[in-house]
Amino acid sequence: MESTLESTAIRAPVLALDLGEKRVGVAVSDALLISITRIGAIPRSNWKKLLQDVKDLIQRYDAQTMVIGLPLNLNGSDGAASFAARRVAFKFARSLNVPIYLQDERLTSMAAEHNLRWEGRDPAEKSGLVDSEAAAVILRDFLSPHQDKQLISGS
Repeated sequence: MESTLESTAIRAPVLALDLGEKRVGVAVSDALLISITRIGAIPRSNWKKLLQDVKDLIQRYDAQTMVIGLPLNLNGSDGAASFAARRVAFKFARSLNVPIYLQDERLTSMAAEHNLRWEGRDPAEKSGLVDSEAAAVILRDFLSPHQDKQLISGS
């Protein structure tokens, strides 16, 4: 079940995931929600391995909240990728003891590419960082006070 919350106090640090077919981009905020750090992407494999990898990240960074990118169509509608992301988010909500949110991730890959280009990263370097930079963009958007928060309930 999803609910939209307009003003919920987000507990930090926040872990963000950009769910790709081959890799999952990861970023984390600090405890004050001021800075965001890219973390190396994790390989996407079966559910059990993905869950364990995410549990390890939550523990390592003491994450109190998790946000997952929701790949909506450009017109804001759901497609196959967004339905898949919602399914994974529900599974995380049932399996983890942190609140799970969804964040619209339209155009985050383009923003991530632009950010890495602005940092002066060469193309070979960018390919290894783009997933986690996309997670950082998702997290930045999520932490914006002007964003609605979509909480996922595991019940």
